[in-house]
Amino acid sequence: MAKEELIQFEGLVTEILPDARYRVQLDAGHEIVAYTAGKMKKNRIKTLAGDRVTIEMSPYDLEKGRLIFRHKDERPGGGGGAPRGAPPRGQFRRR
Repeated sequence: MAKEELIQFEGLVTEILPDARYRVQLDAGHEIVAYTAGKMKKNRIKTLAGDRVTIEMSPYDLEKGRLIFRHKDERPGGGGGAPRGAPPRGQFRRR
């Protein structure tokens, strides 16, 4: 017997729950509970409320899913502050 194909959806994390679980609002309008995939735990990828994510779901239970990918922010600027190694501004007073 062949393994069933998993269904992938995209959504938005609305709430962080205990035990590495998240409440996710799918683009289709449904709200599900998803847990963090093992590779995301292993690589210490953090997910916060408001992040865009990709969810894998079994066709048999459409209320639960596995969070498999966190999409990068699409904010303008892309830098995110000072470059690595540069001292933070305003920390020391110049004499």
